[in-house]
Amino acid sequence: MEIEQYAYFALKSAVVPAAEMAERLGMEPDEVSVRGSRIAEPPRPIRHAWKIVCRKPGLAVDEQIGQIMDRLRPCRERIVAFSAELRARDPDQAGAVLEVVRYFDHSGGEALERPRDPADRHRLLGWALDHEVLEFLVATGAHLDVDEYGSP
Repeated sequence: MEIEQYAYFALKSAVVPAAEMAERLGMEPDEVSVRGSRIAEPPRPIRHAWKIVCRKPGLAVDEQIGQIMDRLRPCRERIVAFSAELRARDPDQAGAVLEVVRYFDHSGGEALERPRDPADRHRLLGWALDHEVLEFLVATGAHLDVDEYGSP
């Protein structure tokens, strides 16, 4: 089975641009989304986003999340406070998310991951969130969003 997967932590807002988020947090994002950059009306994407991403192949999802957490840890308190501020300013549109995206038996694309050892392939299927990650999600008010896709 071929698996392509990645994870990211994002702060999102309909009114606060990613550049301001980066300035407030003192941390540059790996990726950003700009509200309305694809379609102006109705705006798509619907929110600005500041993202810390791990797309490293060969890692299980929890290992990717661990690498994200390693990077976020020095800014944890600023992220917690800023996430609360974003949610207070715009409770329906702003907040934090830990996103996991997985493609199973995905055909095409350079990021397909096929471990050299066939016995190691199934290691990529399971994943778990440890206490630190769960505590961080609660502290930031983040939700967990897992998208999984398979070939027909």
